[in-house]
Amino acid sequence: MHRLSAAATVFFLSVSGCVAREITSDERLDRETSNLSVKDTPNAGELEKVSCENTAEELNKARNVNRPETDRLMDYIALYDSLRKRTQTFEEAMTRNPDLQYREGANTIVNAKEVCIQQTADVRVEFETYMRELVDVPTVQEIKGGNTVTIARLDFNALRQAIETLAPDDKDALLNRVANAEKKVAPSTPAAEESSPSGGKRRNK
Repeated sequence: MHRLSAAATVFFLSVSGCVAREITSDERLDRETSNLSVKDTPNAGELEKVSCENTAEELNKARNVNRPETDRLMDYIALYDSLRKRTQTFEEAMTRNPDLQYREGANTIVNAKEVCIQQTADVRVEFETYMRELVDVPTVQEIKGGNTVTIARLDFNALRQAIETLAPDDKDALLNRVANAEKKVAPSTPAAEESSPSGGKRRNK
C-alpha cells in the first residue's frame, strides 16, 4: 500500500512538473527511444514510432546566425545525439532480430532506418563544419576602457562538449587548441559583468 501511494505521489509530481511546458515531438520520440533501449529487442510496432524526418525546426534553430553561438552549438549537440540514438535503436533491433527486415510491411521500418542514417550523417557534416569554424576562430576582440582585449566567442565548455560528442580523429588536437585559446582570454571583472545585462560592454570586431 505504501509503495502504491509513493508511486502515485511520484506520478502526480511528474505530471505537475510537465504542465508548464509541452514537450516537442522530438522530445517525445527521444523518450520512446530511451524506453526501447531498456528492452531486449523492440518489436516492429515500437520501431514504427521512431522517426528522423521531423528535424527541420531543431535544425533551423541551430542554423540561426542571430542566436548566441553557444546556444546554436548546444542545439547541434542535442540534435545530433538524438538522431544518433534513434539510428542505433534501428540498427540494434535489426541485428538482434533480422526477421524485422523481412516481415510484411518491413519496407516502412527499413526506409525509416535509412532516413535516420542519412539525417545523422548530414547533420554530422553540418555540425562538425560549424564546430571547426569555432575552433579556428574561438575568440574576438573587444574594446574595454579604451583598450583592446581578447574575449571568448562562446562558452569553451560547450565547444569541448561538441568535440567530445563528434569524437573526430583529431579530437585531442582540437581540445588542445581550445585550451590554448582559453589561456589568451582576458579575465572577466565584476564591474564589466554588471555594466550590461549581457555580461559586459562588447563591441566585436
